[in-house]
Amino acid sequence: MAVEHPVQPLTSPRGDQTRIHDIGYRGYDGPRLGRAYARRSLYAQSLRGAYGLGRSAKSKVLPMLLFAVMCVPAAIMVAVVVFTKGHDLPVTYTRYAIMLQAVISLYVASQAPQAVSRDLRFKTVPLYFSRPIETADYVRAKFAALASAIFILTAAPLVVMYVGALLSKLGFAHQTKEFAEGLVSVALLSLLFAGIGLVIAAVTPRRGFGIAAVIAVMTISYGAVSTLQAIADVQNHSGAIPWIGLFSPVTLIDGVQSAFLGATARNPGAIDPSTGQGAVYVVVVLALIAGSYGLLVRRYKKVGL
Repeated sequence: MAVEHPVQPLTSPRGDQTRIHDIGYRGYDGPRLGRAYARRSLYAQSLRGAYGLGRSAKSKVLPMLLFAVMCVPAAIMVAVVVFTKGHDLPVTYTRYAIMLQAVISLYVASQAPQAVSRDLRFKTVPLYFSRPIETADYVRAKFAALASAIFILTAAPLVVMYVGALLSKLGFAHQTKEFAEGLVSVALLSLLFAGIGLVIAAVTPRRGFGIAAVIAVMTISYGAVSTLQAIADVQNHSGAIPWIGLFSPVTLIDGVQSAFLGATARNPGAIDPSTGQGAVYVVVVLALIAGSYGLLVRRYKKVGL
């Protein structure tokens, strides 16, 4: 008589915890947000990163410190005017950013490489382009983010000065006009500095090299132009002073605002450019901004390959 043995269930080897789960698959049928949403997200993320938001505490120290350095002198001037009942601000709105151009240059040097160098170094740029975003979208987002960050840095002290002037009951119409001229000036400065900083930073994936290169271009060009202008002033060639100012980002902005925004030139001899020379300044500034954008697009077309 045959004896039936019960069938034993299959058992996994000892220690093997492998499981197969059928979780199914469902296609995504939600809204497609597209390029505009991706571009806005990249812009917001880059703008936050320019002030260390969403990054480590160490990353917040320098941008926040430079922001404070920009605003504290304005607050001190306002306090002096309020308590002494002064009749005008000691520094005009258009002059303030030029006075603190070294702080602005340091900010650009620290944040332009942060905006683009890490993407180049870690080769994450092609990942951006694998999404519904193109080269121009990436460049616009980065350019707009850094320009916005610089504008916040330079416009905040002007707002402090304007509010203080109104609290001191200075002339509303006069202060509003000068405040608006100051905002136009720092807007142009923000676009110009952002373009130059990003082009330099996009050349190298090494952040340290990018920082050094931006500082060199901003400070050495200003020092060289100021020296040449001083020599021209000493040798009584005052007519050459405005033309020499075309070769530095800082003196370019100074020339535009002294020609059209009611400012006094800060070059040796305080020589204001003529209307024709001022028009050349405007053309050069706009050409540098547009040229920076074009160079960035060309650079990232090659990176994305």
